[in-house]
Amino acid sequence: MEEIQTQKKEEQKHRETAEEEEEGPPPGWESAVLPPPIATVTAAVEIPEKAQMVCGSCRRLLSYLRGSKHVKCSSCQTVNLVLEANQVGQVNCNNCKLLLMYPYGAPSVRCSSCNSVTDISENNKRPPWSEQQGPLKSLSSIR
Repeated sequence: MEEIQTQKKEEQKHRETAEEEEEGPPPGWESAVLPPPIATVTAAVEIPEKAQMVCGSCRRLLSYLRGSKHVKCSSCQTVNLVLEANQVGQVNCNNCKLLLMYPYGAPSVRCSSCNSVTDISENNKRPPWSEQQGPLKSLSSIR
């Protein structure tokens, strides 16, 4: 009878130590200290708008943040000058009649198709691209 009681006491001690061990993390485990959460911003955050252009060398479509002055093509490494809509003029090539875009104020433009040079005169100018498309809609006005 004493053996049974001693055995029960040992089992109870074993259960208590097992419960104590289960309460904490396993040996060698260290909890990671997380940084405090970032405070939520109550003011509206301005998300920069993206724009697109075609690389002047390899003709790939490039995405860039609106307002950038230069964009480097990831494919051919060419640095492209970014012109805003009000800085771009259009003219038809004198030779092949292809519509050409050029920096506003340039005296002439070389056609990328036939390589002929077209002088830009008052009678050959078209209105800037921005005037043809109308006012630029911002991302916030579309929503």
